[in-house]
Amino acid sequence: MDIVTLGHFTGCVGSAFDIDLGESSVSLTLSDARPLPENGFPGMRRSPFSLMFRSGSQIVLPQKLYKLKNATLGKLEIFLVPVARDKEGIVYQAIFN
Repeated sequence: MDIVTLGHFTGCVGSAFDIDLGESSVSLTLSDARPLPENGFPGMRRSPFSLMFRSGSQIVLPQKLYKLKNATLGKLEIFLVPVARDKEGIVYQAIFN
């Protein structure tokens, strides 16, 4: 996949994305995929968007580029940032601009 867009992810909301951690993996669920306001830069290759993932684990993964695998989209590399914690787990966000 060359350039990912919001359209790639909208049909995957609610589905699992497995993070490859080398000798183990963690499963995240894509909980939200939404457009972001246009930032006004001419010639953008895609419209900006945000993805929110939820982990059932209380272990916080550091912000960095992760290799993920999804049944629909296949293998992707996405920079994830932990943005919230609640009794259900950790929420991660990825911004594409």
